[in-house]
Amino acid sequence: MLTLHHLETSRSQRILWLLEELQIPYRIVRYQRDRKTRLAPPELKAIHPLGKSPVITDGDISVAESGAILEYLVETYGHLGQGELAQLVPPVGTPEHRQCRFWMHYAEGSLMNWLVMKLVFVTIPTQPMPFFVRPIARQLCRQVQAKLIDPNVNTSLAFMDRHLATHKWFAGDSISVADFQMSFAVEAVLARGSAGSQYPHLQAYRERMVARPAYRKAIEIGGPVVMA
Repeated sequence: MLTLHHLETSRSQRILWLLEELQIPYRIVRYQRDRKTRLAPPELKAIHPLGKSPVITDGDISVAESGAILEYLVETYGHLGQGELAQLVPPVGTPEHRQCRFWMHYAEGSLMNWLVMKLVFVTIPTQPMPFFVRPIARQLCRQVQAKLIDPNVNTSLAFMDRHLATHKWFAGDSISVADFQMSFAVEAVLARGSAGSQYPHLQAYRERMVARPAYRKAIEIGGPVVMA
């Protein structure tokens, strides 16, 4: 049976959602983050040398990296999809296929880099350090966020919102594997609450995503997508 090695509040949630949508038989092995460092536990290195999640094992096959896992699942189990799930990868050569490919790469190649940087620079001033260093660290982090990180995040938000103004899902009118890949980033950018009112099409997209029974089931099983 296929096994998902699931780390709390991680990209693994993308995989859980697709497993539930396609109703692929699977078992889940759960891992908790270190409460102080928020890093993955060392036990994950026994599954894959990088010690990261998600990782799946399917018989003697092991696959890491969420994009690669999603592609593997669609290639191997996509035939289980019915109705709107019957074509998670649009036909090659169509505009929908080009959009699907773009958003599959965009999620990690462009968007998540800035979101991770924002998380890091928000967190730095809260870490233990000499008291006289803290004001310097706080000011430096604010400047980096204001001059570098936030402008790039805002550009990405506006870009996604404009796209979703004319697309129900990221590749077009039907859900595709790109939506599973983008789901974690969408949850991350909207987690703080303020962005939704500024980017209504992105917020409406998230509401469509969250309304899906399989998505809600994945949250029930795997826990919240991002830290509160």
